[in-house]
Amino acid sequence: MDTVRAAFRDECARLEGVLRGLDAADLDRPTPCPPWAVRDLLAHVRTGAGRLVGMLAAPAPERAEVDAAGYFGAAKFAPEVDRDRIDGARREARALPGVPEVAEGFARAWRAADAAVAAEPPGRLVRTRHGDAMTLTEFLRTRVVEVAVHGLDLADALDRRPWLTSTAAAVVADLLSGDLPVPDGLGWDALTLVRKATGRVPLTDPERAVLDRTGWRWLSFGG
Repeated sequence: MDTVRAAFRDECARLEGVLRGLDAADLDRPTPCPPWAVRDLLAHVRTGAGRLVGMLAAPAPERAEVDAAGYFGAAKFAPEVDRDRIDGARREARALPGVPEVAEGFARAWRAADAAVAAEPPGRLVRTRHGDAMTLTEFLRTRVVEVAVHGLDLADALDRRPWLTSTAAAVVADLLSGDLPVPDGLGWDALTLVRKATGRVPLTDPERAVLDRTGWRWLSFGG
């Protein structure tokens, strides 16, 4: 829990700092997550970062049924779920029209979630909006993924270098790789692994050859 919570705090604080330096035109830039503009993607990230507040206010399930890897199953990416995700973010984005509101909204959301986590024991169980029963630590790991990976999308949309923190990169890379070492022939650091494994950067032919030769595979979101 300490490692995952530190990653969540670090990545959210880094994104909060980026948001406070945006201008109004930045919010309308297109993103690599169409049809969302930056303001829509930020609304989605804000909601995801703050989701634990409501979950921890609800009764805990009796036992955990999935871990962070299992959470990212095909059901999360079904067409009807995608439509709800897309439409919901656009509605929420309209409620926060300017940069100050967007920055403050995200700051309040992630800080409230962090405070809620701090008040609970690491073994606390939660139930997600999709019905998954998980440990608090495993669900928080999925929040690190959401903020970190969409941070890469936002960096692309804003024409900035990725600001992925080392703590969040390590948590996401470990999840994607199943805690297995990356084959030596790839030479990837954690940031490269995250970008390659999530499709943010395409694989090269030599990289595909190494993957085919070694049989190394990563977590496939929606798989």
